Amino acid sequence: MGENYCFTVNGIVRSTSEDKPLLRYLRDDLHLHSVKDGCSEGACGTCTIVVDGKAVKSCVLTTKKAVGKNILTTEGLTEREKDAFVYAFGSKGSVQCGFCIPGMVMAGKALLDKVPDPTEEEIKVALKGNICRCTGYKKIIEGIQLTAAILRGDAEIEDGLEAGDEYGVGKRAFRVDVREKVLGYGEYPDDVEMENMVYASAVRSAHPRARVLDIHAEKALALPGVLAVLTAEDVPNNKVGHLQHDWDVMIAKGDITRCVGDAICLVVAETRQILEKAKKLVQIDYEVLQPVTSIKEAMAEDAPSVHENGNLCQKRHVTRGDAKTALANSKYVVTQSYRTPFTEHAFLEPECAVAFPYKDGVKIYSTDQSVFDTRHEIAIMLGWDQERIVVENKLVGGGFGGKEDVSVQHIAALAAIKVNRPVKVVFSRQESINFHPKRHAMEGTFTLGCDENGIFTGLDCEIYFDTGAYASLCGPVLERACTHSVGPYCYQNTDIRGFGYYTNNPPAGAFRGFGVCQSEFALESNINLLAEKVGISPWEIRYRNAIEPGKVLPNGQIADCSTALKETLMAVKEAYESHPGRAGIACAMKNAGVGVGLPDKGRAKLAVHDGMVELYCGASDIGQGCATVFIQMVAEATGLGRGQVKNMGCNSEIAPDSGTTSGSRQTLISGEAVRMAAADLNEALKEAGGDLSKLEGREFFAEFFDPTDKLGADVPNPKSHVAYGFATHVVILDDDGKVKEVYAAHDSGKVVNPIAIQGQIEGGVLMGLGYALTEDYPLKDGVPQARYGTLGLMRSTQIPDIHAIYVEKDELLPFAYGAKGIGEIATIPTAPAVQGAYYAMDHVLRTKLPMDGTYYRKEK
Repeated sequence: MGENYCFTVNGIVRSTSEDKPLLRYLRDDLHLHSVKDGCSEGACGTCTIVVDGKAVKSCVLTTKKAVGKNILTTEGLTEREKDAFVYAFGSKGSVQCGFCIPGMVMAGKALLDKVPDPTEEEIKVALKGNICRCTGYKKIIEGIQLTAAILRGDAEIEDGLEAGDEYGVGKRAFRVDVREKVLGYGEYPDDVEMENMVYASAVRSAHPRARVLDIHAEKALALPGVLAVLTAEDVPNNKVGHLQHDWDVMIAKGDITRCVGDAICLVVAETRQILEKAKKLVQIDYEVLQPVTSIKEAMAEDAPSVHENGNLCQKRHVTRGDAKTALANSKYVVTQSYRTPFTEHAFLEPECAVAFPYKDGVKIYSTDQSVFDTRHEIAIMLGWDQERIVVENKLVGGGFGGKEDVSVQHIAALAAIKVNRPVKVVFSRQESINFHPKRHAMEGTFTLGCDENGIFTGLDCEIYFDTGAYASLCGPVLERACTHSVGPYCYQNTDIRGFGYYTNNPPAGAFRGFGVCQSEFALESNINLLAEKVGISPWEIRYRNAIEPGKVLPNGQIADCSTALKETLMAVKEAYESHPGRAGIACAMKNAGVGVGLPDKGRAKLAVHDGMVELYCGASDIGQGCATVFIQMVAEATGLGRGQVKNMGCNSEIAPDSGTTSGSRQTLISGEAVRMAAADLNEALKEAGGDLSKLEGREFFAEFFDPTDKLGADVPNPKSHVAYGFATHVVILDDDGKVKEVYAAHDSGKVVNPIAIQGQIEGGVLMGLGYALTEDYPLKDGVPQARYGTLGLMRSTQIPDIHAIYVEKDELLPFAYGAKGIGEIATIPTAPAVQGAYYAMDHVLRTKLPMDGTYYRKEK
């Protein structure tokens, strides 16, 4: 008999004979799913619990080391504490994707037990071990401050706020998912438990580029509890891919790997422990080949081909007017080259899916950005009609673009079909870092000209993207980088050439900003240099050139009535001008909606059942809050209360396809479909004398589509996108060169939820600061060198004071109550504003990210 390890969990004495991470015991044995597994490395804080009064990461504590200790998880909080945290976090907007939140709550609990009235600084220090990638920490800090006040008796829980007594458009609405996320009982895919469920995981390539000579799985198959080892031969069609189907499900024997994330075989086993043991028993014979690790290498004439059609994945050429002549005739011209790195999304929830046999096909519980895109990719792999595949989103623990491509979903489906049982596939944090597509690394040269008054005349630029091993969304990301490289200004002569090259680096794809973070960093930096030549301030040159309603953008689109770039510039003018030599400024625009002639449709259905309105819309809520926004829109259109409307979630079987959560599109595109359906419901409700029960069983469906013109359309003023958001950010440094304050002014049309938009802006700004100053994704011969803890993610103690400002014009677009997206643009102007602040301080032009020679990162 082995030793028994005894400790107390939430007031109950527990014992186990297994010495294992306490995280695994709490989740697997006690089913306490509030304790989230974000990294298993002690780096992220999602598994934080309270042990003998101290906040501890349960992944680094073992059952053996926990002997005699008193352990608390959110499930063990008192009802008063639970209500206080839920109310405070809901009313302050502390919750977005929610995956980090139970860990934040427990870190807060440990602090409040010792310090009932903590300072902001004390809260920041208490949260230092907990990463949040959505909020920018500010709202979480405010949530803990209010929780403390409630528990002290200095503040009260306002009746009706969580119930949603006021829930229309523009109201400070309490998110629909706050309680389940704060208390940790909401289900993410890794929280799903099913009878007879087994586990699968891929054995992945040890080399970025190597020929797979043989796969020896005999020892693994002989291990009791191993159900199958699947290879490329077991896949009906060994390809997936978001737009280009170039991504091998598994690398077949005799074929060549393209990156270290490549799967060679898939092991299916009864338990996690057997699975890990079996994976180590699989032996792969390789012929190691020289990898292609840079754009320059990929372009070389004698370069090995990463894909059979060569290394050029995508190219774009965007022109208008005559840039060459305009630049030749310009009074001032600036030419400069810039480099930006790969960046890791670092969402707190690693990829996970559970797949199981369902009807005449398979169903997948997923965490992704479009259940319909996932269904489409799995259908390609299986060669099935899409209807046989059902994909349902559980809660999504962050995405930022990194969960647009399939990762675990398709291999979970394949395994479930092969063994005819429910199968869970969950990435380790390192698998996630190695596998999913990153923000593209860019090398670009930008030439911008102006006249003697600083009025822009023309832009010429050449942009090179490293798209890594697979295309993912290289085409659209490159296109957006090109179309937005012009900035939100008025001039008509542009020549922009963009190229995306395959390499043996990890793949690159969608990431918040979608190519525009890269090109705007370059353009906005050039603008500062031009301002210097003209002899006017960086604020002034932007104001003189700023787009305004009725004027023409460089792509030919006429700016609509809602355009408020100048208003955002005015909103930050005083902050900028009152910090000479310490402030940087940058502007940005970002499309809302896919646009460029693609059929970008929003769809929604409302059904009346048992006195409730059920809302069906296949739009993934990845933390940005569209599930709440849609209910606000129904409430606004009908006057119904929050308690009478229920969002039925994102499920391909029951909800209409409303497109990907990408391109800052859901609030506007799907929101307008929701508004249209709700308007029809309201008409029916009026006819029924306001009695919802008289509409029992009725359904109201709407589809919204506002056509756009394709790229390069031969019309004088092409409409590229349904709408654009605009922003101006000002970054202010202290005397040590540390970012002290950020003023982030945004034109996002009508603000549907003021609490939510502030959190989105703050989170976007902090992500932009990380991009500029601290985050890196180093590679050595194509192999990622970073772990989660070394990515350079900013922590609570590093945040500046972020002022989230939004401007709303009286004249708005006629869609979705005038709302435009905020998710992406919030991160775009920050990095160039940081660069401008340092340039103002020391006159050194920093042309690559993350910037060297700063408070955060000395010369490298």
